Amino acid sequence: MVDPDLAEKVIRQALARGGDFAEIFFERHESASASIDDRKIASVADSSWMGVGIRVVSGESTGFAHTADTSEAGLLRAAETASRIARSSRRAPAMLDATPFAIDERSISGEHKRRGIGALQQIDEVARAGAAAIIQVSASLSATKREIIVANSLGRYVHDSQWRSRASALAVARGDTGLQTGYEVFAKSVDFDTFLSEFAPARLSGTAVKRAITKLQSRPAPSGVLPVVLAKGSGGILFHEACGHGLEADHIVKNSSVYAGKLGKTVASSLVTLVDDGSIDREWGTFAVDDEGNPAQRNTLIEDGVLVDYLMDYRSAKSFDHGPRGNGRRQDYRSLPMVRMTNTFLLPGDSDAEEIVAGTERGVYVAALSGGQVNTTTGDFVFGTQEAYLIENGRITAPIRDTQLIGNGPAVLGEIDAVSSDFGMNAGTCGKDGQSVPVGTGQPTLRIRSITLGGTSGG
Repeated sequence: MVDPDLAEKVIRQALARGGDFAEIFFERHESASASIDDRKIASVADSSWMGVGIRVVSGESTGFAHTADTSEAGLLRAAETASRIARSSRRAPAMLDATPFAIDERSISGEHKRRGIGALQQIDEVARAGAAAIIQVSASLSATKREIIVANSLGRYVHDSQWRSRASALAVARGDTGLQTGYEVFAKSVDFDTFLSEFAPARLSGTAVKRAITKLQSRPAPSGVLPVVLAKGSGGILFHEACGHGLEADHIVKNSSVYAGKLGKTVASSLVTLVDDGSIDREWGTFAVDDEGNPAQRNTLIEDGVLVDYLMDYRSAKSFDHGPRGNGRRQDYRSLPMVRMTNTFLLPGDSDAEEIVAGTERGVYVAALSGGQVNTTTGDFVFGTQEAYLIENGRITAPIRDTQLIGNGPAVLGEIDAVSSDFGMNAGTCGKDGQSVPVGTGQPTLRIRSITLGGTSGG
């Protein structure tokens, strides 16, 4: 671990050639995972490592070096390397404000792993017993523990211990429509012991099986412009991609976002309030401090349809003359931090979920989305569905085959005409510039008045 005295010495070395800001990011990582496929345990893996990244900012230039050698000599060499890359007028670092903390000594034990493998076997057994049409089952279980220390020349010295545990199940069914798949994930930012105590393998497996079996009776998806009702939690990823990335301030600074220059302007329906909050207990994008040492906080981005703020890290916050928002994140110590989302979601409204469906004469009900992509410059996006149904005469009826939602972020935000009082969150992984970080997404049941479906039935 990097204690305060060593951190001050390394920061001074990092600024020896000049610079506006220097930072040390220490990370110790422990993980365990297992998977099952075709009734056999396919993998059991453990990993542990630690290292330090050192950043020096000088004007618009950044020097960065990382090392797995966490000795004093190793850190000073890395600081020297970073300082050579970024040079400027010398700025003296502040004394570190080092608050005492206790290291989380809990670990992933052999007993945890045995219980985890038992849970995987239960997922497989429940799935195969659930329906004769199920021909393949795979599942995975993982847990990670991440200890970080961040120290910088502004005087900050902070620590965080981050646990994340995750289980997934995939079921494949065979029928008259060919092979159909169902997938489900359960993930929480809790230690592995807590996770295993709360995790219900049969429920996870049952949801994956239901989705696969339901698709065997699915109809071709309609195509064209239709109303779409997104079930609670199911569409959070759409808003994460379609507008969340466009609200990251590094895109704004580069003028590569459709939301650049729109602070204070209406960008969505008045029913839309979009929030990013890294402090929500147990959610997948939750932490105490971000990877620049700033406390996680709640940031309202769009309020009643009006754009009120952007997501910021240290660099982009300086461009806006603001303080950081707790959104500086990095994949690991080998990576530079950048602006990233945490838990991003739409707040609930006043409508009733069942009434939203009943008030939709004809459309599509999406119970779960799959992956998608977005162009942050234009806001255009494409998303796939994993579980969806027709809405006919105000009722959810036949399942439909996987289809795509095609649209534009700002346009879709303006088409939201009903928002329910319920709410749900999901866990996912967000990729940006080659780095992946855990994020949460969520939303209440809502209706998009019109959106393009790339179906196959011609209307």
